[in-house]
Amino acid sequence: MSATADHAETNLAVRLGFKADQVVQEIGYDDDVDQDLREAIEAATGSELVDEEYDDVADAVVLWFREDDGDLTDALVDAIAYMEEGGSILLLTPKTGRDGYVEASEVSEAATTAGLSASKSVSAGKDWSGSRLVTPKAAAKKR
Repeated sequence: MSATADHAETNLAVRLGFKADQVVQEIGYDDDVDQDLREAIEAATGSELVDEEYDDVADAVVLWFREDDGDLTDALVDAIAYMEEGGSILLLTPKTGRDGYVEASEVSEAATTAGLSASKSVSAGKDWSGSRLVTPKAAAKKR
């Protein structure tokens, strides 16, 4: 990867809200995840992503979710349990037309039911869309 491409990927991670020294827990890792995005998050935070076995609170959660992964609301509620108050969840779902695509209305409904609000949606790689979800308290602090 060129320095320019690396910088652009890191900027995406920064635009998604990742900062130096954050602990970021990754849930739903599989062979299909976007490795460039993972590396950009690690570059932005300065540390490796921690996995589902991590037993402390994280500053943010990266949740890779596909249609066949079960109930999205349950996955979001579980992700909140791992997160520091005021943290955020980057929900990554396959883009339209890709295997495992999740309807935007399902994402919105699950986020609302889990007590989260979407603050930003972005293209997060060739095959993934990302939604940055925050608790209402965290959203209010941003204003």
